[in-house]
Amino acid sequence: MRLALAQLNPLVGDLTGNGLRIRSACQEAKKEGADLVITPELSLWGYPPRDLLLRPSLVDRQEKILDHLAAELVAGPAVLVGVAEPIAGNRVPSLHNALALVSHGTWRIVYRKRLLPTYDVFDERRYFRPGRLANVLEMQVHGRPWRLGLTICEDLWVDEQLQGHRLAGTDPVAALLGQRIKLLLNLSASPFGQGKPDLRHQLAARAAVRLGCPVLYVNQVGGNDELVFDGASFVVDGRGTVRLRLACGAEQLAIWNSTAPQTPSMPPTNCAVVMGAASSALPLVSTDKPCTEEPCTEEQLLRVLVLGLADYASKCGFSQALLGLSGGIDSALVAVIACAALGTTKTRALLMPSPYSSRSSIDDASALARRLDLATATVPISSLMAGFGSALTPPLQCPPADLTEENLQSRIRGTLLMAVANQERRLLLSTGNKSELAVGYCTLYGDMNGGLAVIGDLYKSTVFRLCDWIDTPEALPCRRALGLPADGELIGAAIRLKPPSAELKPNQKDTDSLPDYAVLDPLLKASIEDLATPEDLVAAGADPAMAERVDHLLRRAEFKRRQAAPTLKVSSRSFGSGWRMPIAAA
Repeated sequence: MRLALAQLNPLVGDLTGNGLRIRSACQEAKKEGADLVITPELSLWGYPPRDLLLRPSLVDRQEKILDHLAAELVAGPAVLVGVAEPIAGNRVPSLHNALALVSHGTWRIVYRKRLLPTYDVFDERRYFRPGRLANVLEMQVHGRPWRLGLTICEDLWVDEQLQGHRLAGTDPVAALLGQRIKLLLNLSASPFGQGKPDLRHQLAARAAVRLGCPVLYVNQVGGNDELVFDGASFVVDGRGTVRLRLACGAEQLAIWNSTAPQTPSMPPTNCAVVMGAASSALPLVSTDKPCTEEPCTEEQLLRVLVLGLADYASKCGFSQALLGLSGGIDSALVAVIACAALGTTKTRALLMPSPYSSRSSIDDASALARRLDLATATVPISSLMAGFGSALTPPLQCPPADLTEENLQSRIRGTLLMAVANQERRLLLSTGNKSELAVGYCTLYGDMNGGLAVIGDLYKSTVFRLCDWIDTPEALPCRRALGLPADGELIGAAIRLKPPSAELKPNQKDTDSLPDYAVLDPLLKASIEDLATPEDLVAAGADPAMAERVDHLLRRAEFKRRQAAPTLKVSSRSFGSGWRMPIAAA
């Protein structure tokens, strides 16, 4: 039996376009002799469709699209499509997260997701009811019977030893024990998180060993709002060894022959990363290439951020981007990501020096722009600061000073950036990091301005680590694949090694207001991602005064984060739809 893993990048809510994308994948798979095509979870809708699922007109349209898809694929191959199945009786929620088998000119529901996540960014019980349909699919292929186990995303996440906890409910993998299945299929829409690709492999390997059969894991790829789906689909054999691995951050079609000797297979090393809209033919993974290791942590992170920005821009109708370039490490990293995602000709930067900007920062920003071949414009803000000072002196009965003066500089820059972005119809990129957002070391309507916070889920220490890696020889193949300059340093030692500073007053350093990031970031990570209390931090060895201060800063800045730009999520818990802390609270 030849199976095709279709790692697709859908547009949420575009049922017609997503149906065409599925058809295209099936047509390519047919050329390779595939018997069954496997698409990701809710592949007809794109994940997550959220409240689009509440629109009856879209749910009604789904049936017509499936009918049309079945008619066009009457000669095969069969395909498993992720759908939202209506439940009769007008119950709320009134849908199942389901799989439809399209085959021989017709279609039918063959499985309904059992475990519906409601943690972090997931809210599936708002829309879906858990299924109870048996998760074994029987098919006749070339005159031979095949029994396939079916699961959807969370249904595979049932190993408490690996996860620490799992959703309450039946174990869909355990339900397949003794069912004599030949393969276990998992159709997923699993967003990227640092460390998550390896956990997926471990979960699939455990399931493969439990069932004594290969596991085919097919994941969605692409950016949808703040979520980025890395793809990275794979096959593990019955011993849990990875035998086929698809690209991180690219649409791809892979062929797996389940009757052939299970020799390692992997996409060619020169497989391109496909960003934005799908091509007419997905890059094909051959099954005669040796399996290689997955990308390192830093490469995964860079590719996901590039993909997230590229898709956010294209799916929201932007073709060009703008950012402020300060000479600091945060804006340097965002500039690199933007040039990789949209191209240097579609990215522009403003340099906005103040009387407190150091000569070295201006020079570093200009040097980075030259290395990237990035167009810039310089707008000094000294005269604008003076104008605001004169205008505010009468109502304040004194010139603006201290923090007010510092925030004015940031808001002047934010206004300039918004004006240029507005005039030139560019997507303005916010350059703040997670450490700053966490403690409120940022200015509302100033440096927080923007349509997307590209690195808003990266702690400052992660920013340093990623930039250090980008400037290593090991990163050159990745830089080349992303269309970035691939000779010598890109970020530059001058930017990577300078002490962080907002440069809003003379000789300012971040450490004037904050603990060193090497101390701060572990405390923030524990507080945000593990929900640690100050008492927990102290028990783990933190200084009591520092633990209380970090907790105070984190809670006090909640009102700022509520007004921040959407943030590309790359951690287990980011400031976005999965963070639901109250503003007014004890």
